[in-house]
Amino acid sequence: MPVPFVRHSEVDVLIIGAGPGGLMCANALANARVNVRIVDQKAVKLTTGEGDGLSPRTVEVFQSYGLGERLLKESCQVHLAAFYNPSSTGGIELTNRTSNVTAPSARYPFEVALHQGAIQDIFIDSMTPLGVKVERSTIPTSIEISQDETELTDPTSYPVRVVLQRTDKSEDEPREEIVRAKFVVGCDGAHSWIRKQMNITMDGEQSDSIWGVVDMATPDTDFPDVRNKALVHSNHGSVLLVSREQDRIRIYVQLEDKDIINPVTGRVDKETMGPEQILATAQKSLVPYKLIRKSEFLWWTIYSVGQRVASKFSVKNRVFIAGDACHTHSPKAGQGMNASINDSHNLAWKIALVVRGWADMPLLSTYEPERRKFALDLIAFDKMWSTLFCDKPLTEQNSDGVSPEHFLKTFQTDFTSGIGIQYQPSVAVNDRNQELASGLVLGKCVPPCKFMRAADAWPFELQDLLPSDFLFKLLVFTGDFSDPLQQARVKSMVTDMQKPKSFLNRYATPGNSRFDIITISKCRKETFNIFLLPTLLRSHWSKVFIDDTDPTGTFGGEGYSYYGVGPEGALVAVRPDGYVGAIAPLDRVGDLDAYFASFMTIPA
Repeated sequence: MPVPFVRHSEVDVLIIGAGPGGLMCANALANARVNVRIVDQKAVKLTTGEGDGLSPRTVEVFQSYGLGERLLKESCQVHLAAFYNPSSTGGIELTNRTSNVTAPSARYPFEVALHQGAIQDIFIDSMTPLGVKVERSTIPTSIEISQDETELTDPTSYPVRVVLQRTDKSEDEPREEIVRAKFVVGCDGAHSWIRKQMNITMDGEQSDSIWGVVDMATPDTDFPDVRNKALVHSNHGSVLLVSREQDRIRIYVQLEDKDIINPVTGRVDKETMGPEQILATAQKSLVPYKLIRKSEFLWWTIYSVGQRVASKFSVKNRVFIAGDACHTHSPKAGQGMNASINDSHNLAWKIALVVRGWADMPLLSTYEPERRKFALDLIAFDKMWSTLFCDKPLTEQNSDGVSPEHFLKTFQTDFTSGIGIQYQPSVAVNDRNQELASGLVLGKCVPPCKFMRAADAWPFELQDLLPSDFLFKLLVFTGDFSDPLQQARVKSMVTDMQKPKSFLNRYATPGNSRFDIITISKCRKETFNIFLLPTLLRSHWSKVFIDDTDPTGTFGGEGYSYYGVGPEGALVAVRPDGYVGAIAPLDRVGDLDAYFASFMTIPA
């Protein structure tokens, strides 16, 4: 019998798992023109169910990749949250309505809801024209990392060996492929094969609460908040209703152990309860309101999720895990898909810069501390939030129950918006000169603010000038450039920046700059002359902005004060993922030289 042919190949990055985190990573790397492949064990793509909520920060991330418009067009916006608690008559009653997002600096002050399959399609449709497609019915069967330190520290080497197997081929067809990769990213879910092969443990505990979920068309109902997010505490259990795209809703229902746990195995038994019983449990908790199904269920499941975090997120800076592979938690805080997407957003630019030869390997070491700290914070919040959601409500009969006020106060945090995430000091986040731009917090994403383009008085959102194009953005706040003293300071700064050993020249890559300079002056539109700026600060007319009101006088002119930048100006380095990396005064360009020297490589 002939030995089947085994294909051998090389790739920069191999991604295992085509969920939101894997597809986000693949799309980002494809846009960076990195040689990337993504495989998934499933034969077909997801079409219904799974995750469905994206936070304000995640919408900003989509926008940075040019995907925000489609996401907003296809999704449902969730602006309002309604809280229901037991009434004196035995049913439930409305006790409060509040903004669903409480982060004051959010550009998109709402959540969006769209089923996971449609979100994944946005990534798939973006990367397909770039030559990257999901290789389905494909599983890894072995993975080995070289033990040669010289090879591991050489970013051009391929030290990871993965054997892939096609599960849709017959035995007499070639089924195996041996792939040598520079990097492997495991986005293969809560039961991650990559994590287990790397002997990475999951630390934490199993949740005691069990929930049922159903997706359905908006039912016949007199419940007034069926199109908002509704958080219901009743004497019969807790219910969460979330509005969805295309006139749909999702209902999360707290289930009792006796109804769903097999007494012999002690495990959740899906055979004992289906979508009809889940809906009936919800209807019981929503009395006196009715909720009558009009059509077939679109999707349903039952789950009991542990709150766990992986002991590490990377191995030798060559194999990484992201998303559910490194943290699991309940869906009630709406963070699962958001965490996965933002893990990949954090990792992709670092891998891309190393593959391009623009950054040293130690930059990759910042992925784990930045995202693992977030995961630990998320687990702590999820434990608190889930406990409050699942506990009995405060009533005359239950004086130890959860009060509506306590529940509401816990809900009103900017943590779940994603806006409040702050990465700690590292080679990628400096900790100096914060006082020069107090509103641009080191380690946090750049908050939205509008400035006017100097050449044509066109108002622009600053975030739209910071696309995820794998370049560092240098925001040059010149101060009032009409002041002769400030002009002299700016010209001196430009002289420093043009010195041979300055970061702009030290890391210059012919024909492919690593930096994008955006100039923002505190000047009047009536008198500002763009051509008085040094040439370095106006590489193109579209790169110069002023902090003044727009021609109609309706907005603008508050950017410097909003960002806490004084009349002396400031230099702000923004990482490719939109987070503030470093700040320096105009007369200390050397501070930025030192920042970039900590991880950037000099062109060969």
